[in-house]
Amino acid sequence: MDYRIVPVTPFQQNCTLLRCPETRATAIVDPGGEPERIVAALNELHAEPAMILLTHGHLDHVGAAPELARQLGLPIIGPHADDAFWLDALAQQSQLFGFPPHAPFRPERWLDDREILHLGRRRLRVLHCPGHTPGHVVLFDEEARLAQVGDVLFAGGIGRTDFPRGNHADLIRSIRERLFPLGDDVRFIPGHGPMSTLGEERRTNPFLGSRG
Repeated sequence: MDYRIVPVTPFQQNCTLLRCPETRATAIVDPGGEPERIVAALNELHAEPAMILLTHGHLDHVGAAPELARQLGLPIIGPHADDAFWLDALAQQSQLFGFPPHAPFRPERWLDDREILHLGRRRLRVLHCPGHTPGHVVLFDEEARLAQVGDVLFAGGIGRTDFPRGNHADLIRSIRERLFPLGDDVRFIPGHGPMSTLGEERRTNPFLGSRG
């Protein structure tokens, strides 16, 4: 799987373009804002946009999704339905984070745990990983050993759980029981900041303790 990370919004959220190298079919993952920058990156890659994928419902990950869906004629897919309340509250999120007003929307469909998405000739496995939000999902390309983890896990950190319906115990369980079994060699793209590997975080992440 080819990828390009496009940091957007004042939160420097990692919008990621996942591209099948054989077909150039491309998924836009977590387009939090600045749709013009995302479209420019798609053009530079000679990408064939196929879908918009959302890992969770926070504004800095979904803000540009409706505009890109309209402009490019793409379906919005995900996150898990347990994050519907976050998408319904986009107007309130806009005020809370100082963003321009965003209207609520719903995806074309929600994602379920263990679902397989086809992107060109590549496959993305969906893992429901609640904690940061109740409907957070991770997208895993087993062939490429690459995961898109949103705000579940970071290089040297973990996702916040002090937002409504966040749950610290669920987050740690998601990391230890859903992500780490994928393998130490798996590289991951977080929602913010640099990439890392699951093995590096299992060994050294200070928020996961010695049982990581």
